[in-house]
Amino acid sequence: MTSPELVTVYRSMDATAKEDCETIVEILSDRNIPAIILDDSAPGVPEGVFEVQVPAADSARAEAIIAENPLPDEVEEVDDSEDLDLETIFHSDGVMAEVEAMGIRNVLEANGIASVLFGDSVLPTLGFEVKVARDQMENAKRIITQAEKDGPASAEAGELESEKNPG
Repeated sequence: MTSPELVTVYRSMDATAKEDCETIVEILSDRNIPAIILDDSAPGVPEGVFEVQVPAADSARAEAIIAENPLPDEVEEVDDSEDLDLETIFHSDGVMAEVEAMGIRNVLEANGIASVLFGDSVLPTLGFEVKVARDQMENAKRIITQAEKDGPASAEAGELESEKNPG
């Protein structure tokens, strides 16, 4: 195989790039597509990069095979459960909206509930929201209600306690 008739079908500079290219070459070889691996010592290959090249006539088929066989580290498992959909737990348009939203978010996260803060400090008139996963909504409401009931004195006591016993 000479370089002019070869086409790059995969390129990576990840830490596992060499191993990934070897896996791809093996998959392509199993499907009767000749492939080679080039590293940055080859002309035209950027520094730190590994790539897989195949004959131009096989490039479309090779790309389709690569797309059908993602590498293990490229497969991202996503939990698409609607229980993880975000629900608004707090919204405010007031002058102190950002401070209040950050306080709510801090209380939730201190209690092990992940939250997302929506708002823009540049355009605070648009308001601020704190959202949590739907399956955490009831627990988040309970925690916020308790924090409001306990008030600032409880927050200060908690802060003093955490300063005395860091970690």
